[in-house]
Amino acid sequence: MKILIVGFGVQGKKRANVVGKSCVAIVDPYEKGAHYSNIFEVPLDLFDAAMVCTPDSKKNEIIFYLLKNKKHILVEKPLLDSQHIKLIDIIKLSKSKNVTCYTAYNHRFEPHFINFKKFLENEEIGKPYYIRLFYGNGTARLVKESEWRDKEGGVLYDLASHLLDTYMFWFGKKNLINLKSFMGNKFENKSHDHILFGADSSPRLSAEISMISWRNQFFADFYFEHGSIHIDSLCKWGPSKLTFRKRKFPSGKPKEIVKVITKNDPTWENEFKYFKKLCEKRMNNISNDIWIQKQLKDLSKELQK
Repeated sequence: MKILIVGFGVQGKKRANVVGKSCVAIVDPYEKGAHYSNIFEVPLDLFDAAMVCTPDSKKNEIIFYLLKNKKHILVEKPLLDSQHIKLIDIIKLSKSKNVTCYTAYNHRFEPHFINFKKFLENEEIGKPYYIRLFYGNGTARLVKESEWRDKEGGVLYDLASHLLDTYMFWFGKKNLINLKSFMGNKFENKSHDHILFGADSSPRLSAEISMISWRNQFFADFYFEHGSIHIDSLCKWGPSKLTFRKRKFPSGKPKEIVKVITKNDPTWENEFKYFKKLCEKRMNNISNDIWIQKQLKDLSKELQK
């Protein structure tokens, strides 16, 4: 598969590193080493698929152009309606052209995210109670200095989209109801850089996202009738640890199973393999984006109250 990288910022460079020799050209108006400055300059017979790593405001126009020309697409999250091109239009066009349009959520390929899901499927966990999620980094100043990132949703669209997709991956869309924001802060940015939100769901959700966590951090704590599951850190910030605690009745120290992974981030390469399989099957995942977009809009309205 011959692949075009569109947008050569942080994400584009990561994608190009994984794609390797399959990358036939780079499109970026600001990168000196790019082969083209505009997607419309690229000969269509040069590539089979494109990885779209541009600012959010540019994505949909590029996607529509690529789909019309029967090119498979991997696009960085989040994928949202634009003024003229809606997500439902992207679904219809990708189906009519029989090509894949896939929004990348690489954390689904995090080893302990997969192990977590296996515990849910294999263990008799009993009644689910609640899950607490935290995702934080220290990018507030980088966002503030960006020409576009501090204008397009801030931490809400950047990190909440990941946590919503993770919740959907583990528990499904239907279980999340009555999503509400509890706190929104703009400590260093025009857009929100720290938010707490949650939902009356099954399991109930408590989530915190932050660009002012000066040490990159992720954790998940899931409590249920017969025990709990805990994830501490991602592989890219490793080591990543998963702990399963089996409840002792009526009380006392639970039995524990602990798995620690120390390795380089495998999610980008595994997602690329998954994308290639989707291209063979001509499948897309944009219906997930419609659901995530609705949740983000609801949270945004809550924050504006």
